Formats: sequence, structure tokens, C-alpha cells
Amino acid sequence: MKEPLRRASVPARRLFITRMLRNVSLAVLGLAGGAVAVKRRRLLREGKCLNQGMCRMCDVFDDCGLPRALSTRNVVARIHGGER
Repeated sequence: MKEPLRRASVPARRLFITRMLRNVSLAVLGLAGGAVAVKRRRLLREGKCLNQGMCRMCDVFDDCGLPRALSTRNVVARIHGGER
């Protein structure tokens, strides 16, 4: 009598393990994405460069207040706009 019960539980156990692994992997991906976002915010708040000093290709170049970005914006404005 135990034999049919064991055979019936194997697919259920496989399904449970598959779903559990899927959910764990989604949780790990979510935590990793959250960690990256928190690190980026912390770097911006501390005034550290996110793009290793390459201002022109940076995503936050227009809003950046770091001295290097300010200088780069000033130079770009003078070149393209003829200011100063």
C-alpha cells in the first residue's frame, strides 16, 4: 500500500523543489538588484563618482555636482556655446 503513495509523491516533490528553487533564485536576483541600487545611492550621496571619472558617458552627468563634472560641463558649454 505504501508503494503507490511513494510513486505519487515523487512528481509532487519534484514540482515542490522546482518551485522552491525558482522562488529562491528570484529572491536572490531581487536582493542583488536592491544592493546595487542602494550602493549607487550611497555613492551619489557621498559625492563619489559612479562612472570612474568618465563624465561625458555618465547617466547622471546633467545632475552631477562633483567638481570634475562641473568642469566638464563648463568646458563643453564653452566649446559648443561660445560662453566665457
